[in-house]
Amino acid sequence: MTRFLFCLLVVLTVSCGKKESNSSSVFFAGEIVNPTNDKVILFRGDEPLDTAYLDQFNRFAIELDSVVEGLHHFQHHPEEQYVYLEKGDSIQLRLNTINFDESLVFSGSGEEINNFMVEMFLADEAEERLVYHLYKLEPATFAAKIDSLRNTKLESLQNLFDEYSISQGAYDMAKAGIEYGTYIYMEAYPFYHRKKTGEKIFHKLPANFYDYRQDINFNYKGLAYLRPYYNFMKYHLGNMSYMGCMEKCGDIELESNQLHFNKHKLFLIDSLVQEIELRDNLFRNVAMDYLLKHDNEENIGRFISDFHKLSGNNRHIGEINDLYEGIKRMQPSKELPELTLYSSDESPVSLSELSRGQETVFYFWSGSEMGHFRNISKRIAKLKSKYPRYNFIGINLRTDINRWKSLIENHNLSPSEQYWADDFDAITHTLIISDSNKGIIAKDGVIIDGFANVYQSF
Repeated sequence: MTRFLFCLLVVLTVSCGKKESNSSSVFFAGEIVNPTNDKVILFRGDEPLDTAYLDQFNRFAIELDSVVEGLHHFQHHPEEQYVYLEKGDSIQLRLNTINFDESLVFSGSGEEINNFMVEMFLADEAEERLVYHLYKLEPATFAAKIDSLRNTKLESLQNLFDEYSISQGAYDMAKAGIEYGTYIYMEAYPFYHRKKTGEKIFHKLPANFYDYRQDINFNYKGLAYLRPYYNFMKYHLGNMSYMGCMEKCGDIELESNQLHFNKHKLFLIDSLVQEIELRDNLFRNVAMDYLLKHDNEENIGRFISDFHKLSGNNRHIGEINDLYEGIKRMQPSKELPELTLYSSDESPVSLSELSRGQETVFYFWSGSEMGHFRNISKRIAKLKSKYPRYNFIGINLRTDINRWKSLIENHNLSPSEQYWADDFDAITHTLIISDSNKGIIAKDGVIIDGFANVYQSF
C-alpha cells in the first residue's frame, strides 16, 4: 500500500506539472542571467506575439491560448534566438547574456528539437571558419567535404527523430536548416575559390556540382525566418543573377554597375518566389543592400521605380520608401538636415551651424563600443594632422551624457570638437548611419559627401 501511494503521488505530481497532451495552449518561460534589458519578446516571423517583463529573479513567463506550430524566435535585446513551438508545449530556457548562444539550454516538452537547433547553430558558426579554408580545393573534392559535413548532421537529426519521436514538422524544419545551410557553401564556392587561388576566371565546375538545385523549394511556408534557408536564398539568387548576367548581358562590370546587377535580382525573385513572407523579405534585402551602397540619385530613382512595379505591396514598403527619401536628402548640394546636438555644457546647436566657415567632417562613435571609439579616435587624429583644412566633429550616439563627458575628459578630446545626440533613432535614420565608420563632409550647411568613410574617403 505504501509503495502504491508513493507511485500515485509521483504520477499526480508529474501530471500537475505538465500540460494536457490535447491542450492547444503554450507555456514559454525562463531565466535570463545578467540581463541586458527588462523584457523578452516572442515573435512569429516579424510579428510580436507577446512581451514578458523580467521579475526580481530575472525570470519571465509567456502563456498563449494557441499557437501556429512551427518556428518562432524570442528577443532579449540586442540578442535573439529560435524557439520551435507546438501545441501543448511547456518549455523553459536558461541563458547567460555574457555567452548568449553558448549558454542557452531548453527544458520541458519540446526541449529535444530546441536544444538540437542550438547545437546546429553553434556548429554552423564553427563550421564557417573550417569551410573557408576548404575553398581552395578542387570542385569535386570540395563538394565531397561538404557532403560529409551535411551527412553527419543529418545522421544526428535522424538519431534524434528515432530516439525521441519529435514531430514530422520539427524534423522537416531541422532537415531544411541543415541542407540549405550546407548548400550555401556550394553557392559561394566559385567566388571564394577564385579569391583564394588568385585565378582570373571562374573555375570550371563539374556538370553535377549544382545537382541539389533541382530540389530547391522556393515556397517553403514557415521557413522565411530560418537563417540557413533565408541566407541560402540570398546567396543563390545573387549567384544566379551574377552568372546569368555574365552569360547574357555581355561585357558589364557588375561590381561598379550595381543598378544593373540588382535589377537582375529583383526580376529573378519575381519569377521564382511566390511565398509572400519570403518574397517580401528577399525584395527588402535587395533594396536595402542596393540603397545603402549610395548610388547616384538618378539610379536610385530608377531602382525604386522597378521595385514598386514588382513589389509595391511589400510589407516593408514604408521602411524602403523612408530609406529612399533619406538617401535623396543626403545627396551632394542638398542642405544638411535640421538636427539638434548638444555641446559639453549642454547647449543646443544645429548640425548646419557646426559646418559654418570651413569644410567639416562629421564622424560618429559610442561609449558602448570602446574598441571602435579608440580606433576611430586614432584615425581622426591622423586625419587632423594630414588634412588641416577640415574641421573634424565627433558626434556621440547611445551614451549617457555624463559618461560621454567623462570619456571626453579621460581621453583628452577637445570639448569644442565633440557633440552629443540625445535621439539615437532620429539621427541614425535621418543621416542614414548604417556604417560605424561613416563620415559626412559639409560646408556652410550644404552636403559635399553624405556617405563618406573615415578610412576610405581620404
